[in-house]
Amino acid sequence: MRRRTLLAGITGAALSTATPAHARSRRILHVRPGDSLQAAVDAVDGPGRTIVVHPGTYREVVNVPAEKGGLTIRGASRDPRAAVLVYDNANGTPKPDGSGTHGTAGSATFTSAAPGLTVRDLTLANDWLRADHPEITGTQAVAAYVTGDRTHFDHVRLLAHQDTLFADTTALDAFDRQYFHRCYIEGDVDFVFGRGRAVFDACHFHTLQRDVSFTPKGMVFAPATARANPYGFLALRGRITSGAEDAAYKIARPWVPSYETTAWPSLVVRDTWIGSGIDAVTPYTNMREAYPWQTMRFREHANSGPGAAISMPENRPQLTPEEAATHTRRTYLGDWRPYGRP
Repeated sequence: MRRRTLLAGITGAALSTATPAHARSRRILHVRPGDSLQAAVDAVDGPGRTIVVHPGTYREVVNVPAEKGGLTIRGASRDPRAAVLVYDNANGTPKPDGSGTHGTAGSATFTSAAPGLTVRDLTLANDWLRADHPEITGTQAVAAYVTGDRTHFDHVRLLAHQDTLFADTTALDAFDRQYFHRCYIEGDVDFVFGRGRAVFDACHFHTLQRDVSFTPKGMVFAPATARANPYGFLALRGRITSGAEDAAYKIARPWVPSYETTAWPSLVVRDTWIGSGIDAVTPYTNMREAYPWQTMRFREHANSGPGAAISMPENRPQLTPEEAATHTRRTYLGDWRPYGRP
C-alpha cells in the first residue's frame, strides 16, 4: 500500500467525484477537490486554454484528445505534490465492460495526444501494486502515456512501478518531440519507455526497492526509437538515484516491439550524476537476445558518480566531443525551444 499512503499523506485532500469543473472564464478553468479534471478537459473549447488544478487528490483517468491542442494543465501551487492525479489500472486489469483488459497504453492514468500540451507543477501517478493483485500477470501500470508534437512537462512528478512514463509518438512514422524539465520520475522496470524524441533536462530518475531475489531488478530506460528517427531519448544535466542496493539496476535495455521490428532504439545519457544503484560494470542489458544492446544507439558522455565509473569501456560506449555536439536540446527539438535560450 506504499503508493496510496504516500499520495494521501502528501495532499490530505478528499477524492474527486465526477462533477463539472468551475469555469472562471472561457480561457481558464479551475478544478478543485470534488471536481473532475476530465470534465474540465472536455469543456476546453479552443487553443490557448489553461486548466488550473487546486490542491487535492483526484482519483480518475484523464484523456486529452488530439483536438485539444495548445492546452496548459498546471497546479495552482508551485509544489507538484499538492495536486495529485492518480488511478490504479494495469495492463491486465479487466475493463468494466468485459471487453478484455486495458493493455499497457490503456492502463495510463493520464493520456494525451494533443500537440502543444504543457503540464506543470502536478503529480501524475499510477498506484497499482503487484502485491495486491497476484492474479494479474500484465503488471505494466502507466502513470502518463503522451504522444503529440511539442509536449512539455515542467516540474512534474511521475510515479508508478513498471512503465511509469510512456513517451511515444502519434504514429510509427511521426517524430513527435517532447521536453521534460525538472521532472521527478520513479519506477522499477522500463519506467521511461517508448519511441518518442524526448529530452529529459535536469530530471531526477529514482529506482525503487523491489522485493525480488534476482538482479537486475529493473531498468530506467527502454527506448523503441524508429530507425528513421535520428534522435530518441536524451537525458542531460540530471541524476539517477536508487532506493535499492548497489548495482541492482541497469540504465537501459532496448525495446524492439513485435509490431515494429525495424526499431533502432536510441538513448544518450550525458552530464548526469549516476548513483551506486546502477551497475557500473554492465549498465545495459538485452530485452531479447535477438536484439543485443550493443547494436543499438546507446551512448554516454561526461557522466559522474559511482554508477558512471568506467571499468570496462566496451560496456559503456562514449560519445566523442564531436558527436556530443550533435546531441543537445537544440538538435533534438529543432525550431521548438521550450527551454528558452539555448
